[in-house]
Amino acid sequence: MKKVIATKNAPAAIGPYSQAVQVGNMLFASGQLGIDPVTGDFVPGGVKEQTVQALKNVHAILAEAGYSIADVVKTTVFLSDMGDFATMNEVYASQFDGAFPARSAVAVKTLPKNGLVEIEVIAVKA
Repeated sequence: MKKVIATKNAPAAIGPYSQAVQVGNMLFASGQLGIDPVTGDFVPGGVKEQTVQALKNVHAILAEAGYSIADVVKTTVFLSDMGDFATMNEVYASQFDGAFPARSAVAVKTLPKNGLVEIEVIAVKA
């Protein structure tokens, strides 16, 4: 059975999609930008600050569904500039305790609202 997950602690969907969908013991979270859920604006700064906020949004969605970052098995990171990879990677690496999930990281022409980074995750409860 499919369950839609929504929290006010992450930005509301800006289109016809859900923040996350849970199916059985799996959670599929939509990509999160570096948007502050309170203001609806990107956090000030660059890719580092947007990565921090995107991951805060991921944490909020995971928590709403009863998951944690330790349950994440796959991530996809979208960057508007692959030159920002090292900065994003430093922030990203700090989120995990050594058991890193599988990951893809790609540069794209443009992200929604002209963001610098977007992160989506898949989590599984063992």
